[in-house]
Amino acid sequence: MQTFCQISKRNFAHRMIDLSKMKNQAKLSSHRTYTREPANPKIFCKGDFTMNKVYSMHDAVAKFVESGDCICFGGFTTNRKPYAALSEILRQGQTDFTVWAGPAGGDWDMMIGEGRVKAYINCYTANSGYTNVSRRFRAAIEAGKLTYEDYSQDVLMLQLHAASLGLPYLPVRLMQGSGLMKYWGISEEQRKALDKVDDLKCVEVENPFNPGEKVVAVPVPKLDTAIIHVQKASPDGTCIIEGDEFHDVDIAVAARKVIVTCEELVSDEYIRRDPTLTRIFGECVDAVVHTPYGAWPSQCYNYYDNDSHALKEYDKASKYQDAEDAVKQLAKAADKAQKAAEKNPDDAKAAEAYAKAKQAAEDAANGVKIPETFKDYLQKYVYGVKDHEELLDVIGGAQLMRLKNEPHLGYSTRH
Repeated sequence: MQTFCQISKRNFAHRMIDLSKMKNQAKLSSHRTYTREPANPKIFCKGDFTMNKVYSMHDAVAKFVESGDCICFGGFTTNRKPYAALSEILRQGQTDFTVWAGPAGGDWDMMIGEGRVKAYINCYTANSGYTNVSRRFRAAIEAGKLTYEDYSQDVLMLQLHAASLGLPYLPVRLMQGSGLMKYWGISEEQRKALDKVDDLKCVEVENPFNPGEKVVAVPVPKLDTAIIHVQKASPDGTCIIEGDEFHDVDIAVAARKVIVTCEELVSDEYIRRDPTLTRIFGECVDAVVHTPYGAWPSQCYNYYDNDSHALKEYDKASKYQDAEDAVKQLAKAADKAQKAAEKNPDDAKAAEAYAKAKQAAEDAANGVKIPETFKDYLQKYVYGVKDHEELLDVIGGAQLMRLKNEPHLGYSTRH
């Protein structure tokens, strides 16, 4: 018996696999069983072959996320972002990523703030409703410390889809006539030194089916790794995504290595009850990690709402990289407030604002009161805990329960 099966090093192709050969290598089991944290996933079978790809978070990240990877996260700004996996990457230290970020949020803002990004290809980065432009991302660009390329959102999402189809490049009409064609964040010269960034951002070419018509050819991502958070997954990697899929299915097909974190680890029999719910096939997935609240502080449709308190805390903390940066920025804010007050001497509000800014700057300079910083936030929620389970204890059960969706509404009224 033969079947088509996507493999981890697949470059968008398929390979014939003879299941009779696999049978000799498989560990047979008279009953379906799997362990939560195997050192190495093994094959179990019961009439057919089922891959058990369940890993601990530590082992999945250690095996499938490598420094220098071309990588993409699933989700959308504050929706189903794989924060638990991101935190484990930060703890383990992998770095120098070439990133196709899609519509990013605090996930990639944290990675940028920690200096883990070598090149960043994006359409926008924001915690929608909390931070219009993510602060560490913006600070890195303003300081000239981030190698960054910009595409429109529609084009970037189509590029990720083209990667799932195995296209060599993508012709589009979008971006024509805009500054995105003229202005490149990464120059041709810089691109030559970046092994996982294409030599060109875009180029106008003639449509061979309509001579004289110009279209824009853009590159297609060559992803090493994708990390996606889903609602349900089975041990063989088959995934159910509830609500919007975003670009998650595309990157699961396109990437050589795929880690899926899930709210619920369900049986293969559960998946088979309704195949129409399946969004990601197990053949695409290399590791499955059972991670309740794995998208926190972002939301996970049908499970929990975003944690507005944590997102507001991050918005304020990410204004300042560290204590030294806080002192400098508060001093600048006091100078700006002073100039505004001097310009409008009869404005009581301006005078009051200057007094507050001056006091805050003096308190920070003297070490009396320094506001929470980006580094403080990460120490509290990432480095100060050993794993995701310990993080949930820090957040607290009462707060996690407040985030849970109310079925009759589809969201939480207490988050």
